Amino acid sequence: MKQLQATEYTFGWICALPEEFLAAQSFLDEDHGQPKVRLPRDTNSYWLGAIGQHNIVIAVLPKGDDGTASAAAIATNLLRTFPNVKYGVMVGVGGGVPQLPDRDIRLGDVVVSSPENGHSGVFQYDFGKYIQDKEYQYTRSLSQPPQALLTALAGLNTYHDKDGNGLAEAVNEILKHQPGLRRKYGRPPPDTDVLFKSNVVHGDKPCASICGKYAANMIPRPRRERGIDDDCTIHYGTIASGNSIMKDAILRDRLAVGSKALCFDMQAAGLMNIFPCLVIRGICNYADTHSSKEWRGYAAMVAAAYAKDLIRYFTPELIPLVQKTSSISDIQGAHVELSPVVKSAEPRRLGQGEQVVQNWLVYRDSGTQQIDLSREDNRILASRR
Repeated sequence: MKQLQATEYTFGWICALPEEFLAAQSFLDEDHGQPKVRLPRDTNSYWLGAIGQHNIVIAVLPKGDDGTASAAAIATNLLRTFPNVKYGVMVGVGGGVPQLPDRDIRLGDVVVSSPENGHSGVFQYDFGKYIQDKEYQYTRSLSQPPQALLTALAGLNTYHDKDGNGLAEAVNEILKHQPGLRRKYGRPPPDTDVLFKSNVVHGDKPCASICGKYAANMIPRPRRERGIDDDCTIHYGTIASGNSIMKDAILRDRLAVGSKALCFDMQAAGLMNIFPCLVIRGICNYADTHSSKEWRGYAAMVAAAYAKDLIRYFTPELIPLVQKTSSISDIQGAHVELSPVVKSAEPRRLGQGEQVVQNWLVYRDSGTQQIDLSREDNRILASRR
């Protein structure tokens, strides 16, 4: 299996759940497999590959280890082991916040973080201060994604508006070639997408026998018009992130009024100031007490399908590698070609810790030169369907 040097991987893809990790691997154009070794104290699990012209590092959080702090740790390790990663995405599932009729968010839709309403595209709803007789004040400011990613986002949005997003078709194509995934990652029946009123709390018995038994408990929604993207709509805006799972519909709605949040997650806020990226969420529940895992697999797949479109649309940069020093299969004991200032000194073998620092200084700070590559957007995006 093909495996490149660590310095040749330039785009990061972070996910939190095993379903999201598998979905990410399923959409690779080239599969490079797992790294053969890792740097000391790097506890991440990686999968390597390529999409279009980009070499991709996929990293997943440890099972059961969730929240913003874990996301920050995984990003820190990724940037240390793969020093040329400059851009990235956080891809996975989230809890949607439907606000009819303006925001008709449904299960299987995709939400993409996009700066608006004074937010960077992500805001941490549980970081702030309570002041007597005043509303809760959010005090943490999060960084925006790099301008290059936002530019690609705008271009891809235009392409999708013109020719349709084709995400459902992309997922179906994956499942056609991997039929063993259909049961867990295929689209559930439409009648399982039910939006309950915010004051209806799920009991101890299944929803179908209690909550779903009475039409008065549900919010009626018209069937989406049949069209090219009726199965999956993409929404752009703010994602609310925190360290707790949101399963309170009344609190969900109250937080969404001021922030205009489209969905909730538990990781994105931990990344934005360390590894500014775009956050892509497939909607698998409505952040209420009726949440289940039935839509999780499919939501992870449509989010991964969108991420692949974005990466293929994104114009790569020329990264000056100076010398390819640390392959994944031979990180330990590699020799580094020093910069001209240091080169006059007597050559010596760098220690492992020194090499990590050297790689970071040379590769992260040497600057990049944007090159004009012909993207041929329509041809590239159409070819993946």
